[in-house]
Amino acid sequence: MMEKYAVPCIRDKIEKRTLLVTVPGSKSITNRALLLATLAKGESILRGTLFSEDSRYFLSCIKDLGFACEVDEENRTVRVTGMGGQVPKENASIYVGSAGTAARFLTAFLGLNGGEYSIDSSDQMKKRPMDALLDSLEKLGAKVKFEGEEGHFPFRIEGAAQGKNSDTAGELVTVDVNRSSQFLSALLISACRTGKDMKIQVEGDHGMAYVDMTVRMMEQFGIKVRKEGERIYCIDAGAVYHALDYPVEPDVSAACYFYAMCPILGISVTVEGVWKTSMQGDLRFLTFLEEMGCTLQEGEKGLTLLPPADGIYHGITADMSTCSDQAITMAATAVFADSPTTITGIGHIRFQESNRLQAIVNELSRLGIHCESTEDSVTIYPGIPQPAVIQTYEDHRMAMGFSLIGLHAEGIVIHDPLCCKKTFENYFDVLDNVVLELCNK
Repeated sequence: MMEKYAVPCIRDKIEKRTLLVTVPGSKSITNRALLLATLAKGESILRGTLFSEDSRYFLSCIKDLGFACEVDEENRTVRVTGMGGQVPKENASIYVGSAGTAARFLTAFLGLNGGEYSIDSSDQMKKRPMDALLDSLEKLGAKVKFEGEEGHFPFRIEGAAQGKNSDTAGELVTVDVNRSSQFLSALLISACRTGKDMKIQVEGDHGMAYVDMTVRMMEQFGIKVRKEGERIYCIDAGAVYHALDYPVEPDVSAACYFYAMCPILGISVTVEGVWKTSMQGDLRFLTFLEEMGCTLQEGEKGLTLLPPADGIYHGITADMSTCSDQAITMAATAVFADSPTTITGIGHIRFQESNRLQAIVNELSRLGIHCESTEDSVTIYPGIPQPAVIQTYEDHRMAMGFSLIGLHAEGIVIHDPLCCKKTFENYFDVLDNVVLELCNK
């Protein structure tokens, strides 16, 4: 097992100034599509599917609930036979691991179906609050019994099928997304199971680009979501999903690590199959790189990012509330800018796989890079990183994001690089191939 990864510094060794890279399918789209396929009637085929720790937990949960799934990892396809919203098993136990989408989406799905289910998770996921979603489900008739800390995994949930146990289905239900927009996405996807008109009001504005993705995918599978103003989402009674042959977009979150190499290494980067029409909110990260001095173009293979002509890029102030998964990537990029960068709108990342805001400060400080944080932001002052072993806190984005610093600075070692298996299990193999290609080895 690879316990550490010494990042090769290639700043002065690059011979090829263009990079074309392929990334896996989107985790966010894969896991939404898996749930939508189980809610639909008949067989859906998902193509370009991501296979990672998170998606495998999701698939395992679906199988444990009794759904028929055929998996072909070599061809990146999954066939799922949905039962029109019904769950094959009325009693089952599932384990969601550290997969946030599985944890939130399947909890809502089971909470709005008949039957009783036990849901457990990894120790990491047990630290992440579920109360905002569970409170909403209880108002819709679900019953929750905690088997540990209240508001956290593990718990048993008795679902409210077609409004059973519920006097409020069809009325206004509120959900707080300040810690995760997945709470709202989870309710939206499974709202059709109440059997009544549903209105969901949102409090907070974190991660709404992911909610937009959810709404678009629901519509692709056959259910239209209406809005009343900016805060209320409406789903009509009787709405049904249809089975699809569904292509999964390449993962823009994964693509951003390679796009960040553009300013850091002064190379042009194209990620195959990433387009401006992508549903994924992390595409916003590319506009921040444009503000720093890069140029974005759309070509035959996908979006290409070009570095500043003079090789110098600038610090910016970036509100990353809509693409906070890239806060770590931006922090790594900011180290080599010509002026400070302030990342705002990221207070909620304290409650993700790790306390990401504190992790950014800890690891930049370990490198000798000065930074300052508030409850909602971090400011990075450019500098020359000192050699160090980067702690990753069992957080895939810390491992991948801080690896970028090592491509430009000597002596950067990533501890526990295999934590990236959560979403991009061969990231460091791909990184090795990128290094070989750029250095013409």
